[in-house]
Amino acid sequence: QVELVESGGALVQPGGSLRLSCAASESTLDYYYIAWFRQAPGKEREGVSCISSSDGSTYYGDFVKGRFTISRDNAKNTVYLLMNSLKPEDTAVYYCAADYATIVPCTVHSEYSYWGQGTQVTVSS
Repeated sequence: QVELVESGGALVQPGGSLRLSCAASESTLDYYYIAWFRQAPGKEREGVSCISSSDGSTYYGDFVKGRFTISRDNAKNTVYLLMNSLKPEDTAVYYCAADYATIVPCTVHSEYSYWGQGTQVTVSS
C-alpha cells in the first residue's frame, strides 16, 4: 500500500509559479510510475504530466508544455510539479497518482492504483 500526500497548492496571481509536492510513504517510490492529474469544477479529470520509474522519461499535456516540469527525488521519496506562467485556466484540484506498472498512455486515470487527496491551485488576480 502506498500513501500519497500532495502539498503546495495555493492562490497565485496569473503569471506566477508554484511547486507541488507528492510525498509517498512507500520507501521504494522509485519503482512507481507517477502522474499528476487535475480536475476543475464541472470538468473531467485530465492528465497533466507523468514520469517513468525506469528511465525518468516524462510526458506533458499540450496545455502545460513549456510551463510545467515534473521531477522526482527518490532519496526524498517525493515527486514535484513545478508550475510556471500560471493561467486562470490552470485552476483545479491537483492529484498525484502512482502505480507499479507502466501506464500507457499515462493519462488514463482509471489505471492508477494509488491516489493522494489532492491540493487546490487557484490562479486569480
